[in-house]
Amino acid sequence: MKLDLASIVAALGGELFGDPSLVVTGLAPLETATPEHLSFLSNPRYQQQLLASRAACVIVAPQMQEAAIPRGACIVTDNPYLYFAKLTQLWKHGPGPRARATIHPSAVVDSAAVVHPTASIGALCVVERGARIGAHTVLKSRVTVSEDCVIGDRCILHSGVVIGADGFGFAPNGEAWEKIEQLGAVRIGNDVEIGANTCIDRGALQDTIIEDGVKLDNLIQIGHNVRVGRNTAMAGCVGVAGSATIGEHCTVGGGAIILGHLTLGANVNISAATLVTKSIPKPGHYTGIFPLDDNATWERNAAALKQLHSLRDRIKTLEKETKK
Repeated sequence: MKLDLASIVAALGGELFGDPSLVVTGLAPLETATPEHLSFLSNPRYQQQLLASRAACVIVAPQMQEAAIPRGACIVTDNPYLYFAKLTQLWKHGPGPRARATIHPSAVVDSAAVVHPTASIGALCVVERGARIGAHTVLKSRVTVSEDCVIGDRCILHSGVVIGADGFGFAPNGEAWEKIEQLGAVRIGNDVEIGANTCIDRGALQDTIIEDGVKLDNLIQIGHNVRVGRNTAMAGCVGVAGSATIGEHCTVGGGAIILGHLTLGANVNISAATLVTKSIPKPGHYTGIFPLDDNATWERNAAALKQLHSLRDRIKTLEKETKK
């Protein structure tokens, strides 16, 4: 694909310094860009890379304008990273209308399912009875949307996603387990993106709910009756156990685990690999990771950690004796 700088600025805004007729043929990082590439600088710490870059044009913030102009063409915008994100969309889809919606011949769509005429269903997808797929939503290959589940408008479900498998519900029956039928469904809002091989289980009695604007990475497990608030984002391999409620505008780092029936308030940020064992009502950044070390040191520290409770009791006793 080729675009001149004038077309890019016309589509996305920003202030151009340099030749508007200059044509770029691709996007690249500062350090590997060639004179045919457009790049961006979102962090002032990389100013040296900016000065050394061979990129035809660089997207920069206003505070970097003075440094960027002597190097060559630049587009100045308040948020270079956001501008770059929109540029990638322009680059992928082009300035014209998007491709026509299709249902791949190998897809299996139940006659009782409802698929909006503008939705696209990829190869080997399955859309079961009573499911509904919204306008301009895209199901990549091998996506399964189970019965009665609802996908909103402008969603993207990547390959291997499973929406509406049974939640993990079993009642003990002596030495065996009795299955609890999962009678709810999954309801997904608008503008949601779900990464490859992520699974969202249907509810036991009420629906599992993913609100508008949620972004889920690959290989995430969302248990039954979970509710994820709007514009929350989760990185790969997160696990959310059943009936947890996660507020809006939260972030959950890769590999983190949220136990069932807990509530996270709005604007809670969970670090990668953290195990959340209690509800968190207050906004903030929370971390629970035992630091990496060589194995022998780690074992000594872990052994000491087990003694903290008794050490606390001993300190309290000593404090009481000191006060006497």
